[in-house]
Amino acid sequence: MILSMLRILAHFFSFLFHPLLILTYMLIILLMFNPYIFGQRDIADTGQLIILVFLTTFFIPAFSVAMMKLLGLIKSLSMEDKQDRTGPFIATGIFYLWMYINLAKNTNIPDAYKIFVLGATIGLFLAFIINIFSKISLHAVGMGGLLAMIVLTMRIVAYYDFTMFVPVLGLITITMNTLLMIVIILAGLVCTSRLLLQAHHIQEIYSGFIVGFSTQFIATAILL
Repeated sequence: MILSMLRILAHFFSFLFHPLLILTYMLIILLMFNPYIFGQRDIADTGQLIILVFLTTFFIPAFSVAMMKLLGLIKSLSMEDKQDRTGPFIATGIFYLWMYINLAKNTNIPDAYKIFVLGATIGLFLAFIINIFSKISLHAVGMGGLLAMIVLTMRIVAYYDFTMFVPVLGLITITMNTLLMIVIILAGLVCTSRLLLQAHHIQEIYSGFIVGFSTQFIATAILL
């Protein structure tokens, strides 16, 4: 019974922090802590940008993978076999590269977010190369990238504390330090979930996390 509950939670965290959702989450985080760097007054003004990022970095790649499954090009949506990942890697990489090229030309997009998109794109292609020889955890790549994005935000972005209303608790203020601690805990939960579901070995988790974390700093060195 306990194991079944843990597996349900593991599936929940794996879905909620799917690697393709990380750039959408990070965009929302930047908008919460400093919407002014996007030239906007509040998060509502950037709805179109959020939708664009969500469609390009999550929905369309996920739809492409679903089509590959329907056409019999991959065995399963979970892609346990590393050979199944080749097509999805290439398709997703094209969309991420297209997103970066378009954002790089947009003067309303802050350098920080351009770095994050470039870092995610580099991480994706590096994971693709590694996957040719050895399976790698893409969830760990995503969470490593998200943690690096938070660290870089604290270093290169002017940010403010974010106040939000929580039912029962009322108004609470979230600092960037608090968010950093939350992301560290979430990274641990997601990586543990992948191990609990037996989707990866510990070495695949470590390698994925290192790739996701380090490529954000590589992107920073390229753009700054």
